[in-house]
Amino acid sequence: QVQLVESGGGSVQAEGSLRLSCTASGITASSHRCVGWFRQAPGKEREGVAAISTASPLTYYADSVRGRFTISKDNAKNTVYLQMNRLKPEDTAMYYCAADCGPKWPLLLQGDFNTWGQGTQVTVSS
Repeated sequence: QVQLVESGGGSVQAEGSLRLSCTASGITASSHRCVGWFRQAPGKEREGVAAISTASPLTYYADSVRGRFTISKDNAKNTVYLQMNRLKPEDTAMYYCAADCGPKWPLLLQGDFNTWGQGTQVTVSS
C-alpha cells in the first residue's frame, strides 16, 4: 500500500525559503513513474508544481515556479524534497505530494495521480 506523508510547511516572509519533504512508502522505480508536488490555494483549482521520475533525474516544473523551486529525491530515505526559494505571496497554498504519473510523463496530468498525502500548509506574507 502506497502512503505519502508531507512535512516542512510553515509561514515565511516574501523572498524567504522553505523545504518540503514527502516521505513515501510502497513506491519503487519499478512500481511508479514519478512523485509529484501539487498545490491548492483557497478558491483556486489544484495545480501541478513539480515532479521527479523515480528511475531517472527527469523533472518537471510549472512555469510559475521554474528557477525558484527545485525538486529532488533521496532514494535511501524514500523521500522527495521540494526546495522553495524566493517565495512569493502567490505561492501561499496547501501543498500535496502525490503519485503516480501516467504514461504521458513528463507531461503532468493531474488525473493520473491516485495517491495523495494529507498536505502541508505554506503561507508567504508580503
